Amino acid sequence: MLTLTRTTSDNPDFRSLVVLLDQDLKEKDGDDHTFYAQYNKVDSINEVIVVYLNGKAAGCGAIKPYTKSIAEVKRMFVHPDYRRQGIAKQVLTALEEWAKELGYTSTILETGMKQPEAIELYKNSNYTVIPNYGQYAGVENSVCMQKQL
Repeated sequence: MLTLTRTTSDNPDFRSLVVLLDQDLKEKDGDDHTFYAQYNKVDSINEVIVVYLNGKAAGCGAIKPYTKSIAEVKRMFVHPDYRRQGIAKQVLTALEEWAKELGYTSTILETGMKQPEAIELYKNSNYTVIPNYGQYAGVENSVCMQKQL
């Protein structure tokens, strides 16, 4: 049974999944990982979703304020044992619904060129590529995207 739970970044299952996410990203990003890691802190995120499959933490994602009207999608991850089951899509949809409830009109995110599966997920979820924003401006490996809610 699949259960999506709204929580915060204090959730121990979220923190465990983020450790695995960071290990995965370090492998993919190589020398660029240190640059990205500084922007992926999980302290004090109030809108986190953890997905449980048969009671086991299978995936996660979060949103945080970027502006008054834009929420940034962060820390999307599905444990390797549970991939290709539509879990990431469910997390993303739940985060978008939560963002709407909070009054946001769009979501933005950054992913990497070395993460084609993430880019595919976002494109299939109606995200469009935008110019790299904020700290990602000018970073060749970054792909920034946005969706109107």
